[in-house]
Amino acid sequence: MSRIFFITGTDTEIGKTTCTAALTHWATAQGLRAAGLKPVAAGQEFVDGRWVNEDVLCLHAAQNAGLTEAEVGPLQLRTPCAPHLAARLEGRPIRRVEVMAGIQAVLPQLDMAFVEGVGGWRVPLDEAAGWDSADLARELAAPVILVVGLRLGCINHALLTAEAIAARGLRLAGWVGNTVDGQMLQHAENLATLAALLPAPCLGRVPRIESPDAAAVAQHLDAAALQHALLAP
Repeated sequence: MSRIFFITGTDTEIGKTTCTAALTHWATAQGLRAAGLKPVAAGQEFVDGRWVNEDVLCLHAAQNAGLTEAEVGPLQLRTPCAPHLAARLEGRPIRRVEVMAGIQAVLPQLDMAFVEGVGGWRVPLDEAAGWDSADLARELAAPVILVVGLRLGCINHALLTAEAIAARGLRLAGWVGNTVDGQMLQHAENLATLAALLPAPCLGRVPRIESPDAAAVAQHLDAAALQHALLAP
């Protein structure tokens, strides 16, 4: 049976996908069949004659289970905005049943799955059902890994998100600090405060990287912390 982790972030554009790809890279290095999944992705570009989503391409490149891009990202919307709004504009409603089915279909092929949410913790998905990304995590009953975008305000955003995760009855398995603002004042002190206040281990501290591919980011993950948080019985 696959071990499933849900990846969320303190906001959008804070490196959630690159951290998910790095976690996948680490898991494959442990000899596991692993993949990052993006069940709902908004924003596509027309490249080499086809529409692609950058996040889905990144996750697909990191996996080792032979999944197709469509299996990694089963629902890809073209408009780069909140997914429920993109779905409304494109006349392609996001259905809870279809999202769950897309995830469940590939789990038998995986030892470990990292299911990446959209944006932050509570992003609307299925408008008709009042179902959001936090509901998706709860339905998967998956421990959560929080990517904290390291910039001014990150402590408040991280602590509020941790409280919201607990309020859904889910366990925060760990967090990754990802440097968004390379000029952030008191960078080390902010990390120390997060480590002291977040109720979960730090799984990595990622500096600002010029080319943040999965392998480069994975070098800044804490192997011992990951072994304990992700592989311990």
